[in-house]
Amino acid sequence: MDLSDRSAIITGANQGLGKAIAAEFVKAGAGVLLAARNEEMLRAVKQELQASAKPGRRVEILRADVSKPDDCAATVRRAAELFPDLCVLVNNAGVYGPKGAIEQVDWNEWVAAIEINLFGLVRMCREMIPLLRHKGYGKIVNLSGGGATNPLPRISAYAASKAAVVRMTDTLAEELKDARVDVNAIAPGALNTRLLDEVIEAGPDKVGKAFYERSLKQQREGGAPLDKGARLAVFLASKKSDGITGRLISALWDDWQNLPSKRDELSTSDVYTLRRIVPEDRGMKW
Repeated sequence: MDLSDRSAIITGANQGLGKAIAAEFVKAGAGVLLAARNEEMLRAVKQELQASAKPGRRVEILRADVSKPDDCAATVRRAAELFPDLCVLVNNAGVYGPKGAIEQVDWNEWVAAIEINLFGLVRMCREMIPLLRHKGYGKIVNLSGGGATNPLPRISAYAASKAAVVRMTDTLAEELKDARVDVNAIAPGALNTRLLDEVIEAGPDKVGKAFYERSLKQQREGGAPLDKGARLAVFLASKKSDGITGRLISALWDDWQNLPSKRDELSTSDVYTLRRIVPEDRGMKW
């Protein structure tokens, strides 16, 4: 999974999964522009990753908040100036948002989470797509997750936004097929990152007893490895995945390494997509 012929923008890249994705991209030979809100943390990541970059490849950073349209435009503009071979966008920036019953959480915090998780992702795509159309090639990798495929009571802004990310992903995939731009989403698994820390800090009264206890167990047992999702991001950014588009792929459970051999079959199926379940799918005759 060689990325030496391409460069990427990675949002939310100063910690957690975003940092892990950046490290795998650099290891694979990509040039990267890392964007996040905390500039001090970005500088530390740049210093760490530049040491492992391939000769002639750069690790650049830019403080940016994807909930702000001007920051999204500036991020893509700066990346295009730095990297003539820019053709990959990884939308990783995200937050859990407020925790608690929908009628009790702070409405402004709820909206702010949607602004980051969904609107920020869409804004980054809107800024990047004209460049990719002009090139006639590109890759967009969106981070979704458990909120897209299962209810997440008391974390409703996250759940709603991540489900919307999947529908946005397969919609853009259809819009961009003629431009040879692949758009996919990743479910990275339950990660031990700052989001888990937030859930535990919030406590069972806000997130619910069952989810809180699952989170404590996840914390004890280690959670999903960050490198699983990071390597899947590299695959979806690479030539090896060309033509695979409009899918939600699990880093842990799907046999994504072998998808290139099933490319034609995949393109005519609804495998790795969200769909409505009808009674017949469950053996019911009504």
